[in-house]
Amino acid sequence: MKKILVAEDEQNIREFVVINLKRAGYDCVEAESGEEALRVYEQAGGDFDVAVLDIMMPKMSGIEMCRMIKSNFETSHIPVILLTAQTAEEFTIQGLKMGADDY
Repeated sequence: MKKILVAEDEQNIREFVVINLKRAGYDCVEAESGEEALRVYEQAGGDFDVAVLDIMMPKMSGIEMCRMIKSNFETSHIPVILLTAQTAEEFTIQGLKMGADDY
């Protein structure tokens, strides 16, 4: 079963994403802040098939978390999808520059 890290500070959005991923057959690990996501990620040794990260989270942004995942040689292959309600192109550009695979 594919294992997905879902980091989103808005509980309702996080629950919606996780419920739908689980219905599709994925195993999900949740985090409510960038700092918690990093802790969960490190404890699992980066053993995730995909990371879904909200861009605007407290304590560490999804963009910063993406940069950390992609800069680690052992986990740079993990696809990262950035989630956000922001429509400004600057967020898309910044996320893709940090290594995000989709936005």
